[in-house]
Amino acid sequence: MLFKRRDKLKKRQKLANFFAPTKGLRRSFVYIWRRIWRINATPYAIAFGVAAGGFASCTPFLGLHFVIAAVIAYIFSANLLASALGTAIGNPLTFPFIWFIIKKIGDFILGNKRVPNEEVHISKHMFLDGWDGMWLTLKPMIIGAVPLGLLVGGVMYFIVYRAVVLYQKARSHRFKS
Repeated sequence: MLFKRRDKLKKRQKLANFFAPTKGLRRSFVYIWRRIWRINATPYAIAFGVAAGGFASCTPFLGLHFVIAAVIAYIFSANLLASALGTAIGNPLTFPFIWFIIKKIGDFILGNKRVPNEEVHISKHMFLDGWDGMWLTLKPMIIGAVPLGLLVGGVMYFIVYRAVVLYQKARSHRFKS
């Protein structure tokens, strides 16, 4: 078989390679960045697709980020593949920070006061209160996700738009020569 390992990895090596790839995380990020540049679409479609993915990653709805990004990209005639790649901004390393920030922004917007020395208690019975119990945390997070998502999406749009324009210009110039 083509492209198979000569010596198979043990289960322990596979698990270690999953969390800390031997080739490094930088390689994955470089691959995603180059894949975005090479999409055959207008700079607007690519940049807005990535921005839609960035916006969707700022929402607290785990598992729906691809769907949210695809819907936004479809509505604004952006690239669907770019929107999927843009959701890479939200990952297990960044989600705790994103959720903390959107909760703080939502509390600020809603005027929720934080009591000094207040502790957050998450028990196994947290969901027994039903929707009312979850809504106390989810409502500020949803409201806080909008401004942060717009900020992240806007920054990503301008960075990616400029990079794609430069890349496509250089590529067309290289092929004309």
